[in-house]
Amino acid sequence: MRVFVCACALIAGCAGKAPLPTLATVPELSEVPFFAQTDYQCGPAALATILNAAAVAVTPAELVDAVYVEGLKGSLQPELTAATRRYGLLPLPVAPDPESLFAEVADGRPALILQNLGVRKVPVWHYSVVVGFDAGTGDVILRSGTEKRRLEPLRRFLKSWELAGNWAFVAIDAGTIPATASADVYMRALVGAERQLSDSTLARAYAGALARWPDDPFVLFLAALREHTDGQLASAARLYREVLARDPDHAAAHNNLANVLFEQGCRTEALQQARAALDREPPDGEFHAAIADTLREIEESPPGPQDPALCPGG
Repeated sequence: MRVFVCACALIAGCAGKAPLPTLATVPELSEVPFFAQTDYQCGPAALATILNAAAVAVTPAELVDAVYVEGLKGSLQPELTAATRRYGLLPLPVAPDPESLFAEVADGRPALILQNLGVRKVPVWHYSVVVGFDAGTGDVILRSGTEKRRLEPLRRFLKSWELAGNWAFVAIDAGTIPATASADVYMRALVGAERQLSDSTLARAYAGALARWPDDPFVLFLAALREHTDGQLASAARLYREVLARDPDHAAAHNNLANVLFEQGCRTEALQQARAALDREPPDGEFHAAIADTLREIEESPPGPQDPALCPGG
């Protein structure tokens, strides 16, 4: 059974003697606010810290109902990230290595992390916020527990972070793409937050992703899906075709392009794309039934006139 508690004092485990990474000093984000935790509420305190740093004025008390689980005497990661989305920010996971973690802090983004201050078999879970690193002393600078400026030796910090699965995230405006972000991680975070983000923020986020990763099929596919959902059929068709230019066997892109073409009245090419999708999806594949439905709907529709400007393929 996992014990979800927060600890203000370090319960030291074996720190190990693995070589430490060579890291440059990260100037302390001294303006990041501090909220001392009370009882077991390091989750609300840590979340309030990074939200206020991102210009969202909220107190730990206002976050308790959203993220604190009374039965566990603590907070779970999904509650913290869900609450971040409700405030219109994107909870972006940080790659599980110290270089990426400190690169985010160096770019001005405090990182909320999970630590295990116990040992693997007897964990003691605790949320802290990383605000700097002093390469001269080897200390990580944290907002932690009742300490506004906790200095934790790098080796001890890395061990406690590793024992918690190297879990960390930063709260960002969705239109901002950190240098450490990967296309997969950023797009999954964006899709997870879509319902809480404004249309203008989503437009900036997708435009930024396309500019950052213009040749990535995953980015192109999700951008096409967004355009399709918004009824922007011409743009959606163009983006689906860009996916297929890079990945001709992308069954979902063939299927979705078939749907777009069918909505545009381009029955002939819609049939071609639906058949191409079905050819590329195995009978036991996740999307086989949906693709078969697409093909059936198009086949059962009566042929009609097609606009040559939209349907040059006839």
